[in-house]
Amino acid sequence: MLNSILDDIKTQFSYGNMITRIILVNIFVFLFIIIIKAFTGANPEFYRNFIEYLTLPSDGWTLLKRPWTLFTNIILHEGVWHLGWNMLMLYWFGRIVGDLAGDRRILPLYILGGLAGGILFFIYWNLLGNNNPLLGASGAVNCFIVAGACLAPDYNIRLILIGDVKLKYVAFVLVVLSIVGIAEQSNAGGNMAHIGGAIMGAVFVYMLKKGIDLTDPFPGGFQLFSAKPTKKRKAPMTVVHNKIKPSRPEVNKTRTAGTQEKIDEILDKINATGYDSLSAEEKDFLYQASKD
Repeated sequence: MLNSILDDIKTQFSYGNMITRIILVNIFVFLFIIIIKAFTGANPEFYRNFIEYLTLPSDGWTLLKRPWTLFTNIILHEGVWHLGWNMLMLYWFGRIVGDLAGDRRILPLYILGGLAGGILFFIYWNLLGNNNPLLGASGAVNCFIVAGACLAPDYNIRLILIGDVKLKYVAFVLVVLSIVGIAEQSNAGGNMAHIGGAIMGAVFVYMLKKGIDLTDPFPGGFQLFSAKPTKKRKAPMTVVHNKIKPSRPEVNKTRTAGTQEKIDEILDKINATGYDSLSAEEKDFLYQASKD
C-alpha cells in the first residue's frame, strides 16, 4: 500500500502542474514538522528552537543571521486547518492564474507573493516594536487570489451555500477581511502579510499588461520544474456563463497570432458555456499554451 501511495505521489510530482508540486512540497514539509514534534514531545524546547530557525523573525538582527527564513516561512505550517485552507485556496486560484498567465510563472509568483508578504509583515511589526514570527503560505496565496481577480475579474465561481460570485468580489472580500483583522489586532502580522501578497498580485498583473514580466528575472533553472505535458486537466472550479468578457493581458509576446486567436476563442467558449464544455483537444491546447 505504501509503495502504491509513493508511486502516485511521484507521478503527480513528475507530471502535475506547478500548483500541484507546490502543494505537495507544503504537505511534505508539514508532515516532516509533525514527525519531529511527535518524536520530541518529551523535549518541547528542541521543537520550538527548530521551528524558530524556519519562521520569519520580525527582529532585524535575527533576520540577518537567518536570511533563509524569507523563503522557508512560506512553505511552513503548524496547524492542519492552516495548511488545508491555504492549499485549497492555492489550488483554486493558482490554477486560474496558471491557465491565464502561464504555468512557468507560478513558482516565481509564489515566491514573490511570499516575499512581499514577509517584507510588509517585517516593516509592520518593527514599527510597532513587536517580536512575533511569521509562517505560512498566506501571503503567496493572497497574491494568486488578487492576480486571478485582476486577470479575469468577471469570471463567476460557484461557492458552496452562496452560489455564483464574480472573482473580483471574492478577492475584494478577502482583502477587506484582512484589513479588519489588522484593525482588530487579530493575527495582525499574518493579515499584514496577506495585504503584502495581495499588493504583489495586483502589481504583477498591472506590470504584465504594460509588457513587463516581474517573473523574468528569475533564473532559467526554474523552467526545469515546469510540469510535463500529460493527461488532460480538470477545471479547478465551475465557470459559468457571463456576458462580460474577462480581460486578457498580453502574457506572452512569443505566441503567434494564430495561437493567440485560438486561445481567445477558447476563453470566449469558457466564458459562454463553462470550462467543462471544452473538448479534450481544446483543454489540452489551453494547457500547453499556458506553459509558453
